[in-house]
Amino acid sequence: MGMKILVAGGGIIGLTAAVRLRERGARVTLLTADPPDDTVSAVAAAVWYPSHTDADPRVLRWAVETHAELSWQAATGVPGVVARPTRMLLRRPWGGPPWWAAATGDLVTGPGSGPYATELRFTAPTVEMSPYLRWLRDRFTAAGGVVRAGRLDRLDDGFALAPTVVNATGLAAGRLAGDPAVHPVRGHLVLVANPGLTTSVRDEENPAGITYVHPRRHDVVLGGTFEPGEWDTGPDPATSTAIRDRCVALVPELADAPVLGVRVGLRPARHGGPRVAVQAGSAPGRRLVHAYGHGGAGVTLAWGCADEVARLALDT
Repeated sequence: MGMKILVAGGGIIGLTAAVRLRERGARVTLLTADPPDDTVSAVAAAVWYPSHTDADPRVLRWAVETHAELSWQAATGVPGVVARPTRMLLRRPWGGPPWWAAATGDLVTGPGSGPYATELRFTAPTVEMSPYLRWLRDRFTAAGGVVRAGRLDRLDDGFALAPTVVNATGLAAGRLAGDPAVHPVRGHLVLVANPGLTTSVRDEENPAGITYVHPRRHDVVLGGTFEPGEWDTGPDPATSTAIRDRCVALVPELADAPVLGVRVGLRPARHGGPRVAVQAGSAPGRRLVHAYGHGGAGVTLAWGCADEVARLALDT
């Protein structure tokens, strides 16, 4: 019989950690307050890219491992995962490869045009989150994992269910772990019908606001906003219009694409970067592993972090 572990949190970080732990033989219960489609992960544009993430050797390792895993999943037909060509447009002079360049394996640079000094091209796995989250949950339960509905009022309550608890509770981790560095970053997206686009395009240095166009099978995700400290999840018509205008200017083929919907979510960010570590000072026979604070890079770092969580829970 494997070690008994409770994973608290059913978003992308909790689900991938639960899958990895179960694959390594642990008896895992996933405690989630919401079904997959109701988590903030379901709102994500979900394109591999370490957005608003500081250079750090651990983060680079997680990004490399996740890029490799998602690329393999795209090649093997996992629902919702597609490897797409990406154009990243830089307005500043070229200062050398970004810190995450090695993770892509195929990044090339060239001169930009118009307001852009440089253009980067690379392949990035993209994920349609609703089918992917359902696939992850099915993969977990098919392997013998147990899903339980509920939430923790205190992290210590989790030890009534298992001697090892993984805290992947996203924004709730700020309260549960007493961590004042945790904060929301509001993201506003617009979905339009896909007129036939296959390439993702980014202009994150647009002075009018970050701008990105991410095609999916039947729609295109237009973004966006990055608003630290904002808790409001209500859509704003003026923001939606501004996002669409910026994206049409970037990719004119979108001009006649009808709007299908608007999505707003709160990215679970943390000053200082993600916390993936064992809580010091736990009582004998108990282990608390934290895995939260990934902000808008949850999909980008998920599988690397899941492997780290498994090592922290099982190997130390």
